[in-house]
Amino acid sequence: MSFVKQVRWGADAAAWEVASLRWLAETEPHGGARTVRVRAHDGATIELDELRPARPSRDDAAAFGRALAATHAAGADGWCAPPPGCEGDGWIGRQRQGMQPAATWGEGFAEQRVRPFVRAAVDAGHLGDADARVVERVCDRIAAGEHDDDRPPARIHGDLWSGNVLWTADGAVLIDPAAHGGHPLTDLAMLALFGLPHLDVVLNAHAEVASLAPGWRDLLGLHQLHPLAVHAVSHGPSYGAELAAVARRYA
Repeated sequence: MSFVKQVRWGADAAAWEVASLRWLAETEPHGGARTVRVRAHDGATIELDELRPARPSRDDAAAFGRALAATHAAGADGWCAPPPGCEGDGWIGRQRQGMQPAATWGEGFAEQRVRPFVRAAVDAGHLGDADARVVERVCDRIAAGEHDDDRPPARIHGDLWSGNVLWTADGAVLIDPAAHGGHPLTDLAMLALFGLPHLDVVLNAHAEVASLAPGWRDLLGLHQLHPLAVHAVSHGPSYGAELAAVARRYA
């Protein structure tokens, strides 16, 4: 059985999604997270395997955490680098997103993952000028390298909210990615922001395999600036207020 998805919000949006899915799927033979299989695509539609939902167990959650760590460990060509074969700006949901390789995580995250959406949220009237300045100050510190570490770019899903993790009888399956080279905490932060069954089990299993540094949980809010800024543009002022509140924790 298959599921056909219509992707009509951008001429290249379907091609980006297919490339992201296939790039993530390359990690499966090496223990990476399962990714929905692309059967066919024509530039406006994508035919995917149909997935039948099931209730996850704690064992399923632990297995997903470990598998996600293996996907991340497969790496990427650079910070913010797109899947192979893709060029220019990519997508997160229905919004364009920069995918230009950056010199450091902080530079790429601040300049391509947060600032453009902050400006768009201000223009939309969903984020006030004073709140935007708080976020911009935090971006200045991120871009300057305050939170860089010695990890290489990871192969991340990039839009890993709970709706993009489908639980089946065979465990978790990833859908709808905005895959690129990023920090593992960005995926974990989005899971934590929007919730997931057995979330702590997933996070702890990932952290154990990935050997995350002590204090990694304290940085999840920093990585949540990206999805909060994206949602401030598309979902209104409540997300703008939350974006500013989280930014104040790091200001």
